[in-house]
Amino acid sequence: MICPLDFRYGRNEIKKIFSEENRLATLLKVEAALARAHAIVGNIPKEAAEEIEKKATPEYVKLERVKEIEKEIRHDIMAIVKALAEQCKYGKYVHLGATSYDIVDTANALQMREALNIIEKELMALLQNLSKLALEHKNTIMIGRTHGQHALPITFGLKMSVYAMEVKRHIHRLREVKKEISVGKMAGAVGTGAAFGDKFFDIQEKVMENLNLTAEMPATQIVGRDRYIALFSFLANVATSLEKFATEIRNLQRNEIGEVEEYFGKKQVGSSTMPHKRNPITCEQICGLARVIRSSLLPAWENAIQWHERDLCNSSSERFIIPHALILTDWIIYKSNEVFSNLKVNAEKMKENIELSKGLVFTEAIMIKLVERGMSRQDAHEFMRQCAMEAMEKGVHLKEILKEKLEDISAEELEDLFDARKYAGSASAIVEKSLEEIKKEFPDIKI
Repeated sequence: MICPLDFRYGRNEIKKIFSEENRLATLLKVEAALARAHAIVGNIPKEAAEEIEKKATPEYVKLERVKEIEKEIRHDIMAIVKALAEQCKYGKYVHLGATSYDIVDTANALQMREALNIIEKELMALLQNLSKLALEHKNTIMIGRTHGQHALPITFGLKMSVYAMEVKRHIHRLREVKKEISVGKMAGAVGTGAAFGDKFFDIQEKVMENLNLTAEMPATQIVGRDRYIALFSFLANVATSLEKFATEIRNLQRNEIGEVEEYFGKKQVGSSTMPHKRNPITCEQICGLARVIRSSLLPAWENAIQWHERDLCNSSSERFIIPHALILTDWIIYKSNEVFSNLKVNAEKMKENIELSKGLVFTEAIMIKLVERGMSRQDAHEFMRQCAMEAMEKGVHLKEILKEKLEDISAEELEDLFDARKYAGSASAIVEKSLEEIKKEFPDIKI
């Protein structure tokens, strides 16, 4: 074993889709659909199609035999055709009128669609986990950060609702991409359907109907790789979101911040030399693998550039990028669900961190109050800027500066200006509104 997918990453359910055995079974399924279509239009005897359909399974067409033939003839699809024909009395009708990529691209569509179905379920689970966190923490106050610096108070629930809505958009994109790639072809060597004669349209339609796909019309020898670019762009987009989420958890888990922590098992080891370490290894794995997924986008773009009606440059790279990108995307969504379903949220530490700035994060809130009391917005901004600079230079709480400069404000009013709960704006309502939208679109989500 060389590839880490064989022993370290990926769930069995989706890896089975791209196994050698299932790849052979899927290619044979397309060959069976072709024979059935020929029989329907009267090109071959009904019993021939029935036999081909029966024998077009790995039970009859052994992977070992296919490899044996391919070693001799150096053509993978023709090796399958020969191995299937060997098993059939009506072997002469196998692969009639088709070119290799009629079979390959149609099989690709079946496998990619099946993989996206699994990914969709996992994205739905992630949407649910993030929505639950958003609801649970809609009033959990924390500091918002911009440029890596303290900005203004937000709630942790608001942060999670932003993530949930992003996942919701990805689910919509997935459903569109699934339509985009659920396309096969049965149009022969250069897309003219010449080998199928005057029955071409009927044959292609019936093959795709049987497989619940649509036909690429028109096609060259292959399905347009702009469709594959849409798929890989989607996978890269999801990977980027998940890396963003995981990066935020990693940063919030820093000792200096300590606001959240991914699950750490009782017997889990953080370091081979530092026994105290509790590293965010799941989030780090998500970030690393997201970069591998995005790297698949470059060959997907390059594969769309073909010589004339086609060349073979796409074939070798697609054997890597199609299974790897789909399997790894499913895996990091699954690992994200592990993180967010077991996330430890330290609300007390969030409150403590708000106080680190010694009141400076309330400058906007106080500025708005000064405007309400009659000061112009620009004057209020300059006043608060000067107060903030003075507080920082003296190393004191902003409250102490304001006590001196705002003589007409009571102690109670001053304290009220520094209450983070009163300057989280509509964060809670935003969370509720977002979750209402999610529940309306996905009523099966349990929040």
